[in-house]
Amino acid sequence: MSTHRTYSSGFDDLVGLRMIEADGDRVVAELFIESKHLQPGGIVHGGLYATLVETTASVGASLWLGPDGVAMGIANHTDFLRVVGEGRLRAEAVPVERGRTLQLWEVLVTDVQQRPIAHGKVRLMNRSA
Repeated sequence: MSTHRTYSSGFDDLVGLRMIEADGDRVVAELFIESKHLQPGGIVHGGLYATLVETTASVGASLWLGPDGVAMGIANHTDFLRVVGEGRLRAEAVPVERGRTLQLWEVLVTDVQQRPIAHGKVRLMNRSA
């Protein structure tokens, strides 16, 4: 059921998220940290990690469904593991379970040294297009 196609959205452009690889079995994206991503204390805002997790999981789940469907996130659980304030973030999403009505995807966000920065799981509902 895996399909290759390009993906982008206005929100991704706004935060600077760039898809490196995307299909129904794996999604890889990266983001270069800018001052707009930081809290007043100089560290990356947790919402950015949740965004990386939600976006990569949703893209992969929707690509797995193909052109006749779309996956919508219904739960996002993102854990923040390490503090960063500069550099590049890489998110890799892979499916844990895919069914007729629901999917579960897992996402690991790492830094340039490949250290885990955040980890998330997204439950998605499959919808007809």
